[in-house]
Amino acid sequence: MGEVRVTTRTAQELAVPVRGGDLAVTRWPGEGPAVIALHGITGNSLSFGAVAEHLGDIDLYAPDLRGRAHSAALPAPYGIPAHVEDVLAVLDHLDLRQALLLGHSLGAFTTAVAAARHPDRFPRVVLVDGGLGFPIPGGADTDEVIESVIGPAMRRLRTTFPDRGAYRALFREHPAFTAHWGPHIQAYVDRDLTGEPPEIRSSCVLDAIRADGAGPIGDPETLAAIHQPQVRGTMLWAQRGVMNEPQGLYDEERLATADLSPDRITTRRVDDTNHYTILFATNATVAIAEAVHAELKQM
Repeated sequence: MGEVRVTTRTAQELAVPVRGGDLAVTRWPGEGPAVIALHGITGNSLSFGAVAEHLGDIDLYAPDLRGRAHSAALPAPYGIPAHVEDVLAVLDHLDLRQALLLGHSLGAFTTAVAAARHPDRFPRVVLVDGGLGFPIPGGADTDEVIESVIGPAMRRLRTTFPDRGAYRALFREHPAFTAHWGPHIQAYVDRDLTGEPPEIRSSCVLDAIRADGAGPIGDPETLAAIHQPQVRGTMLWAQRGVMNEPQGLYDEERLATADLSPDRITTRRVDDTNHYTILFATNATVAIAEAVHAELKQM
């Protein structure tokens, strides 16, 4: 494993030209190799603020995906192929031949598709509680399926709040965050906000969430990506679920059924974490940093 140490890092804001406008990218600068990090379906770049503290000198870039936070104004089409196009634009803008991709949840599915399509640009990946899909029966309602997986997040996108405090309170009371609230989570929550009191709301574009959510639950390319021979790296999975329930998105049985090749994808459970705190709990951010350093050695 590479050296993992805690550093205090000051983030910078970049604007990367993409189709339809500028993609907002948060950078935690470092002298080491570049890593591009892709957040979850209703997240934003500051999902990786706590992870950045443990990455040492790695040069970390995390976009706000199209339709979220400071990239909310970017137009459709949405969906995983659009995010792959955008992350390629980030790589080209940075004048990089290749980079390691780190993805959480939806970002992990996007990472797997990007690596399957462009293994020369993304030769190694770290997937965090995502990337491995389980198809649903045909004819199911996309909104209902997404809402069943990500809990109250879809309802939150349709709600207005009187002020920032009310929005923060929603997250502080969320069972996934209650025991882990701190500056990194608050910054992540605040970046999602748009509007003015008394009509504060999430910046997430509902059409973007619908389009993106359809990938992991029914798109053949997305579901097949992690099984492609050119996709190589580490998959870390949370012990607990989206609402901090005992059953996580993955478990040993589900992984065994998926029959992932250990020669290509190393899997590891991160104990005492749920789908969200796997990006914020100290033991999890250390595990992610270790995986990133180990995968960089393979590039």
